[in-house]
Amino acid sequence: MTEQDKLFKYITRVEDFAFDERVAHVFDDMVSRSVPFYNEIQRIQADLIMDFLPDAGVVCDLGCSTGTTIGHLIGHPRCPDNALFIGFDNSEPMLEKAKAKLSAHTVTGQVSLRLGDLGNLRDLPDCDVVILNWALQFVRPIDREPLLKAIFHALKPGGILLLSEKILVKDTLLNRLYIDHYLEFKKSQSGYTDIENQRKREALENVLIPYRLDENMALLERAGFTHWDTFFQWFNFVCMIAVKG
Repeated sequence: MTEQDKLFKYITRVEDFAFDERVAHVFDDMVSRSVPFYNEIQRIQADLIMDFLPDAGVVCDLGCSTGTTIGHLIGHPRCPDNALFIGFDNSEPMLEKAKAKLSAHTVTGQVSLRLGDLGNLRDLPDCDVVILNWALQFVRPIDREPLLKAIFHALKPGGILLLSEKILVKDTLLNRLYIDHYLEFKKSQSGYTDIENQRKREALENVLIPYRLDENMALLERAGFTHWDTFFQWFNFVCMIAVKG
């Protein structure tokens, strides 16, 4: 059973957010309540991936956290039986959760889970699909373009990158409005209180650095991608697809 996220309900001192053991313990509940339409995004994303994943294809999930996305993909009715999945994360507690969740598939070798810092990840295995779900925003800005170039290099021709991010918008009025709607979503639909939202925002302030959509698209272009689009957006949350030509 998933533990409910109450990390920011009772703390007295806010520290920078870290994907430590406390976060790993409640992460599945946290992300499902914090990302609008999280389950629907997982479904749409899995359908798209199956359109591009060949027999014996390879999927790299960068920032795989507790392995939820890999689990969704393996369970997809169109997933090839001989597909391989490689998950990278810089948090050992997260990987321990993923190993427990995907143990039946790690034993067979279908899933490999590896410790790795995305900011220094340069040598990726050849692959057909790369997933970056709400992970690039935690990579230092100076390291984002090198990471995307490494992804482009690792992808086979016709391979795809799926990139989900929290974004800013150019217009400050709309940016504020979108954030307000997001906070209201977390209160009314997710059950987080004002004080929990405030404490989490303070904890993430120096850790999560969002870009505008056009800035993310420019990064993709400089990395080498010539085909890209958004396949989902809800206010300041966006999911992008980039295809290697």
